[in-house]
Amino acid sequence: MRARRLVAVASVAVGLVALSGCRSEPGVAAYVGDQRITEDAVTHILDELRDDAAASTPTPAPDQPAGQSGAPAEPRLPTRADVVRTLVLGKVCQRLSADKGYRPLSQVPVEQVSQQLGYPTDTAYPQRVAELYTCLSGVPTGQPVAPTEQEMIELVKAGKEAGAIPQEVTVEQAATQLDGQQLRTALATRNALAEAVEGYDVTVNPRYRPLAFPVLSFTGDVAAVSVPLGESGSDAVTNDA
Repeated sequence: MRARRLVAVASVAVGLVALSGCRSEPGVAAYVGDQRITEDAVTHILDELRDDAAASTPTPAPDQPAGQSGAPAEPRLPTRADVVRTLVLGKVCQRLSADKGYRPLSQVPVEQVSQQLGYPTDTAYPQRVAELYTCLSGVPTGQPVAPTEQEMIELVKAGKEAGAIPQEVTVEQAATQLDGQQLRTALATRNALAEAVEGYDVTVNPRYRPLAFPVLSFTGDVAAVSVPLGESGSDAVTNDA
């Protein structure tokens, strides 16, 4: 049996406004303590990417069918949930770092993120991605954490659904390849971030629930280990165990 390797994954941060009052206000995507992430902030990030994609798409020649200009395929735009989850975790990380005095261990260049995601460096999305991962580099995770039996069962289930693990492979067989330093470090990271998320009182608009941030993924962007953001509930390994 040869299960495909797990790979670390990325996403976005920031766009928040101070809030007083209830935590179900119309037009709010999520709350992080006394701050809110507005739906308008999410829309602005996505509109900017759409506008840039439209502006950079060459116009086909009169005798050339649309979509056959020979230009590279346009990158997939993030979903609203993609933006919300990274805005939320970005704010949590900023507050945690400020409260604990954490400093980034590495600076993630926005140029690198832009190249990986396929978006211009002057748009907000890759900028927030770079900010988020720069911030996360300074959050200590402690010692690696061994997966529980239930976590391994859920991990293998997710891997089979992703097509990364053959259906006939047992949990015990898959564990011999999956249970290593990478997985255990991801679980430690998940636990540290989940504790911070809970501490900063995150609430997510029902339209985005369940919302989780992937810490580790199977090839193909299927989450293997995720941090619940606000209300939990996912088929991937989260912090419910």
